[in-house]
Amino acid sequence: MTDGPPFGHLRAKSRRQIFVTCFSVAAIVILIDQLTKNWAVNALDGGRRIHIIWTLQFNLTYNSGMAFSKGSGMGPLIGVIAVIVVVGLIVSLRRVNSMVTVVATGLIIGGAIGNVIDRLVRGDAWFRGSVVDFIDFQWWPVFNVADMSVMIGAGLMILGVSRSQRVAASRP
Repeated sequence: MTDGPPFGHLRAKSRRQIFVTCFSVAAIVILIDQLTKNWAVNALDGGRRIHIIWTLQFNLTYNSGMAFSKGSGMGPLIGVIAVIVVVGLIVSLRRVNSMVTVVATGLIIGGAIGNVIDRLVRGDAWFRGSVVDFIDFQWWPVFNVADMSVMIGAGLMILGVSRSQRVAASRP
């Protein structure tokens, strides 16, 4: 599957494995995201908060905007943009050259779809739903598993692309 360490370049014959890995990661993220959101909606209903450790608590909120609750009410636009990003990432899988980038792409796709599902099913009109957030540090905006997945995926994507560029630049 890979040459050498986990950052190694992928062989052309493993292109099918790229899609299987990416979509498997995305499916796991979507499953965990939706299960945890459903738990939060049921367990934290009515303003209940669960203290975990230090400032970490579970606290149910709904976000009709985008990151950090900006763009409130722009759900339809945000949802359409998220779908376009997912399609673009799927198309980009034909050009990935490291397993880190494949996993990162799966994390971002899974997180984006997880939040798009909320916008579709947790409202009264197309893309008018709010995203369920419940992980609350009290000094950072409340977020969810999908948000974490997108951020971790973005970090890994930067790492994977940076590593690939360094490897390509070092070749004669």
